Amino acid sequence: MKMYILVRDDIPLGFAMVAVAHASLAGYLKFQESPEVKEWLSGPFFKAVCKVNPKEFENAKLVPDHVVLTESALGNQEVAIVFKPRIEWPKMFKFLKLYREAPSVSPAGATDA
Repeated sequence: MKMYILVRDDIPLGFAMVAVAHASLAGYLKFQESPEVKEWLSGPFFKAVCKVNPKEFENAKLVPDHVVLTESALGNQEVAIVFKPRIEWPKMFKFLKLYREAPSVSPAGATDA
Protein backbone atom coordinates (compact mmCIF):
# COMPACT_ATOMS: atom_id res chain seq x y z
CA MET A 1 0.00 0.00 0.00
CA LYS A 2 1.18 3.47 -0.80
CA MET A 3 -0.05 7.05 -0.35
CA TYR A 4 0.85 9.46 -3.14
CA ILE A 5 1.37 13.17 -2.52
CA LEU A 6 1.83 15.30 -5.63
CA VAL A 7 3.31 18.80 -5.42
CA ARG A 8 3.22 21.31 -8.25
CA ASP A 9 6.68 21.97 -9.68
CA ASP A 10 6.14 25.74 -9.71
CA ILE A 11 5.80 25.97 -5.91
CA PRO A 12 8.85 27.30 -4.00
CA LEU A 13 10.63 24.65 -1.92
CA GLY A 14 9.63 26.05 1.48
CA PHE A 15 5.95 26.07 0.56
CA ALA A 16 6.31 22.61 -0.97
CA MET A 17 7.66 21.19 2.30
CA VAL A 18 4.78 22.68 4.26
CA ALA A 19 2.29 21.39 1.65
CA VAL A 20 3.64 17.84 1.96
CA ALA A 21 3.31 17.91 5.75
CA HIS A 22 -0.24 19.25 5.50
CA ALA A 23 -1.10 16.75 2.76
CA SER A 24 0.02 13.77 4.80
CA LEU A 25 -2.14 14.83 7.72
CA ALA A 26 -5.10 15.86 5.53
CA GLY A 27 -5.05 12.53 3.72
CA TYR A 28 -5.00 10.62 6.98
CA LEU A 29 -7.79 12.69 8.54
CA LYS A 30 -10.03 12.49 5.45
CA PHE A 31 -9.71 8.74 4.96
CA GLN A 32 -8.81 7.46 8.46
CA GLU A 33 -11.94 5.30 8.79
CA SER A 34 -11.43 3.54 5.45
CA PRO A 35 -10.23 -0.09 5.40
CA GLU A 36 -7.37 0.96 3.09
CA VAL A 37 -5.94 3.41 5.64
CA LYS A 38 -6.31 0.90 8.46
CA GLU A 39 -4.37 -1.64 6.38
CA TRP A 40 -1.79 0.99 5.35
CA LEU A 41 -1.20 1.98 8.98
CA SER A 42 -0.52 -1.64 9.92
CA GLY A 43 2.72 -1.07 8.02
CA PRO A 44 4.80 -0.41 6.32
CA PHE A 45 3.02 2.82 5.42
CA PHE A 46 4.81 3.98 2.30
CA LYS A 47 4.42 7.45 0.83
CA ALA A 48 5.61 8.69 -2.55
CA VAL A 49 6.07 12.44 -2.93
CA CYS A 50 6.20 13.50 -6.57
CA LYS A 51 6.83 16.81 -8.31
CA VAL A 52 4.32 17.39 -11.13
CA ASN A 53 3.68 20.02 -13.75
CA PRO A 54 0.32 21.84 -13.87
CA LYS A 55 -1.09 19.47 -16.54
CA GLU A 56 -0.16 16.37 -14.53
CA PHE A 57 -1.69 18.01 -11.46
CA GLU A 58 -4.99 18.65 -13.28
CA ASN A 59 -5.06 15.09 -14.67
CA ALA A 60 -4.44 13.67 -11.19
CA LYS A 61 -7.47 15.52 -9.84
CA LEU A 62 -9.59 13.17 -12.00
CA VAL A 63 -8.48 10.19 -9.86
CA PRO A 64 -10.97 9.55 -7.03
CA ASP A 65 -10.33 9.70 -3.29
CA HIS A 66 -8.07 12.70 -2.95
CA VAL A 67 -7.71 16.01 -1.12
CA VAL A 68 -6.42 19.15 -2.86
CA LEU A 69 -4.43 21.54 -0.70
CA THR A 70 -4.09 25.28 -1.18
CA GLU A 71 -1.66 27.84 0.22
CA SER A 72 -3.09 31.08 1.60
CA ALA A 73 0.30 32.84 1.32
CA LEU A 74 0.19 32.16 -2.44
CA GLY A 75 -3.30 33.56 -2.96
CA ASN A 76 -5.00 30.23 -2.17
CA GLN A 77 -3.25 28.59 -5.12
CA GLU A 78 -3.57 24.81 -5.33
CA VAL A 79 -0.17 23.43 -4.32
CA ALA A 80 -0.55 19.72 -3.57
CA ILE A 81 -2.89 16.78 -3.81
CA VAL A 82 -2.91 13.67 -1.61
CA PHE A 83 -4.55 10.36 -2.43
CA LYS A 84 -6.02 7.68 -0.21
CA PRO A 85 -3.55 4.80 0.09
CA ARG A 86 -4.15 1.89 -2.24
CA ILE A 87 -2.44 -1.10 -3.76
CA GLU A 88 -3.32 -0.50 -7.41
CA TRP A 89 -2.67 2.90 -9.00
CA PRO A 90 -3.67 4.30 -12.40
CA LYS A 91 -0.94 3.92 -15.01
CA MET A 92 -0.10 7.65 -14.98
CA PHE A 93 1.36 7.34 -11.47
CA LYS A 94 4.08 5.00 -12.76
CA PHE A 95 5.51 7.88 -14.82
CA LEU A 96 5.54 10.59 -12.15
CA LYS A 97 8.92 11.87 -10.93
CA LEU A 98 9.81 11.58 -7.28
CA TYR A 99 10.36 14.95 -5.62
CA ARG A 100 14.15 15.34 -5.36
CA GLU A 101 16.21 18.45 -5.28
CA ALA A 102 19.38 18.47 -7.37
CA PRO A 103 22.48 17.79 -5.24
CA SER A 104 24.43 20.89 -4.33
CA VAL A 105 27.62 21.43 -6.28
CA SER A 106 30.84 21.85 -4.31
CA PRO A 107 33.35 24.50 -5.37
CA ALA A 108 36.14 23.19 -7.63
CA GLY A 109 38.70 21.22 -5.65
CA ALA A 110 36.55 20.84 -2.53
CA THR A 111 36.10 17.41 -1.01
CA ASP A 112 33.47 15.95 1.28
CA ALA A 113 35.91 14.64 3.89
